[in-house]
Amino acid sequence: MSDTRRRVKVYTLNEDRQWDDRGTGHVSSTFVERLKGISLLVRAESDGSLLLESKISPNTAYQKQQDTLIVWSEADNYDLALSFQEKAGCDEIWEKICQVQGKDPAVDITQDPIDESEEERFEEIPETSHLVELPPCELGRLEEIADLVTSVLSSPIRREKLALALMSEGYIKKLLGLFRVCEDLDNREGLHHLYEIVRGVLFLNKAALFEVMFSDDCIMDVVGCLEYDPSLVQPKRHREFLTKTAKFKEVIPITDSELRQKIHQTYRVQYIQDIILPTPSVFEENFLSTLTSFIFFNKVEIVSMLQEDEKFLTEVFAQLTDEATDDSKRRELVNFVKEFCAFSQTLQPQNRDAFFKTLANLGILPALEIVMGMDDLQVRAAATDIFSYLVEFSPSMVREFVMQEPQQTDDDVLLINVVIKQMICDSDPELGGAVQLMGLLRTLIDPENMLASTNKTEKTEFLSFFYKYCMHVLTAPLLTCSGECCLHIHKGFSHTYTFLLLCLSFSKSSFMSCLTP
Repeated sequence: MSDTRRRVKVYTLNEDRQWDDRGTGHVSSTFVERLKGISLLVRAESDGSLLLESKISPNTAYQKQQDTLIVWSEADNYDLALSFQEKAGCDEIWEKICQVQGKDPAVDITQDPIDESEEERFEEIPETSHLVELPPCELGRLEEIADLVTSVLSSPIRREKLALALMSEGYIKKLLGLFRVCEDLDNREGLHHLYEIVRGVLFLNKAALFEVMFSDDCIMDVVGCLEYDPSLVQPKRHREFLTKTAKFKEVIPITDSELRQKIHQTYRVQYIQDIILPTPSVFEENFLSTLTSFIFFNKVEIVSMLQEDEKFLTEVFAQLTDEATDDSKRRELVNFVKEFCAFSQTLQPQNRDAFFKTLANLGILPALEIVMGMDDLQVRAAATDIFSYLVEFSPSMVREFVMQEPQQTDDDVLLINVVIKQMICDSDPELGGAVQLMGLLRTLIDPENMLASTNKTEKTEFLSFFYKYCMHVLTAPLLTCSGECCLHIHKGFSHTYTFLLLCLSFSKSSFMSCLTP
């Protein structure tokens, strides 16, 4: 199947409650004789191998999230997710799942999950006796609502019932309307109850509720509710920070409004999780797993959207290397690339490979060669961090680039020589930059991590290149150091000496032949 509607990524939730990428393929729904039922099949787009074979069980709770995700559990601690490239494909498969289960495709969850430990307890009780009934959304009922939300958190079944009630009655927006009223009246008791309510609703761990709470017209009111922690003498000023202190800088104008909205949303939700919400207790540790997944899939989508916008990234690198770009602008650009690379670390290996290959194709290494040699310390520090991401991702990619440089440039401005000079001349009293660069250089010339290279001659060619074009730069502090200087051992000499010892530890024969006249 070649159409993009059914193109999906398969994810499984690991023991650390993080999503692992199992591959990209195309999904279909078909009858599988061996499983005796309609099943979801995903075949890898690379080789046609079977990535997923899952029977659509009548009793499994499937959830549709963020328009392009279908999530379900097949067994204890084994959660699966299909992330669709297009909403249309997600809708088609969702309709098939609902058809098999006899459900209305308009719902976002097909079943009410039953916790096995409670199944027997509720077996003889009529269904209506454990439905959660919400009090009217009124100022005078806030304490009652807070007590109800808090009371259901220990019961998986009641959490599900409350979540369904909140979604079906548009209750969240009504509550946030009461928040604005309480603030206008300076009703601290009501605001404290709303803190407990909103915190409890987040702990219901439901993506459908998050979609409402984190929408543009609701999220700042959610943040506002979470400012009024009853344990604090004075409320926090999280909204003031998000609206006035935290500034969104567009180093290059983002024309895609959906992308801009997704970036804002992800930053704010991450802030809620990391800064506003208290560290969960052991009892609460799994209550926010869906929130973590919400942020994760948002980040995947942001990185993918930026990768696909070649005009945006091309302009970033063009301005980054343009001599006419002023210092402050260049600092913003290089910090953006640094944050972009850091963002990519949330991706699974397959996604990360595509990410760095895109950057390589756009010329990130030639750009680093320019900015790492600049006088601006902040620019150089950020460029070093970017360089470390690239070396960690693929030392071979960096080696391949630097071996092509002598044909195009002088020895003095070779990327590795720029790195060596920064290591030798590090102005940091703590020498943090020099130590970081020394580790990166060691990685690049260590023959042990060349053994897995597909290029069998990489070891010989790169080490020959290094000794021919770079060793004289590395040994310069040693060769020019007087006896008096040696007694004082300045920083450049010290780090050169240490690095040469490292070289000797894993490349003795080649190293000694280089120093032999």
